Amino acid sequence: MEQTIKEQATGLPSQLYDDGKTNMYCLHEVFRQIAIIVKERIKTKHHIDIPITSGLWGGAYLVCDPQGKVLSRVIRFYSIVNLPQNSPLDKPENFEHLMKIYYQTCQEIFKNYHLEFKNPQWGESIPYTNKIRPNTTLQMWEQGTEVQFMRAFFVWNTATWEESLIFDTLRNIKQLKEHLDTRQRPVDKAKEELRFVLQDILIVYHTLHDALTPDFLEHAQPYMQELLGHFLVGLHDHDLIHDLFYRAHSSLYVYGFEEALDEPYKRYNLDIRKVEDWPIEKINWVPEELKEKLVHPLRETFSRFRVNLERGGSEQSCPFLSL
Repeated sequence: MEQTIKEQATGLPSQLYDDGKTNMYCLHEVFRQIAIIVKERIKTKHHIDIPITSGLWGGAYLVCDPQGKVLSRVIRFYSIVNLPQNSPLDKPENFEHLMKIYYQTCQEIFKNYHLEFKNPQWGESIPYTNKIRPNTTLQMWEQGTEVQFMRAFFVWNTATWEESLIFDTLRNIKQLKEHLDTRQRPVDKAKEELRFVLQDILIVYHTLHDALTPDFLEHAQPYMQELLGHFLVGLHDHDLIHDLFYRAHSSLYVYGFEEALDEPYKRYNLDIRKVEDWPIEKINWVPEELKEKLVHPLRETFSRFRVNLERGGSEQSCPFLSL
């Protein structure tokens, strides 16, 4: 008999919002718990026993207060989900079972936070991912005004959340290069599109920070601090966004990001500029050298949010959901 959310939800936070602002630590915990619940449900219902890990995707956690509450409104929820290869999910019908359980579980859980996600769609391949095993998405739209949509990125190899985020910078850098490649003149795009480019620059910079070269850090840090400061107070001015974008284009930041990843992967005969052609077993794979530098800062950030929430008192913390 399939367990209810009430029976399974031993680690869901009681709330996502404080004064209308999303707590990113709590949202991360929601996504992490969704994967745990889905794993048990597909095992119970379809006898498919597979590891699934998940967590927050994106850089909104960079503009949070010490307890993880974001300082500007978050209208899009993103998650990264890691699935095994060479499993029953290789059969299309089993993958369909997984997607249905995943979106139904998301709908059920987010209803407790007064969010109604509808119209699930899945199966879209993500550019700049493995040609044989491309990342794919599940997306649903919210019926109210708090959130536009939620999107989960499914990556084909079991890994920790931190490893998967680090690996995803390879895709993100290739995507950034569409806009920041100095061999091409910067293209004048819509304000919102350029704002997302600037967000991705910050995400990659902070994810890779401890692996970046000292020379690059000295070169990039003043700009990154300024950019983060603009996001902290709300970056909406058209002229300022365009100025920040043109400065990023002319400052070669995307090449500094590549430099941090190039040698560690090259030692294993992996070209970060051709990640689409890598062997499928190298999806979600991060060399030990990079894990040693980059996993701890990600883990520590969210541990710090949790500690600060616990210190802040029960009225501000994220206790377990009472259903």
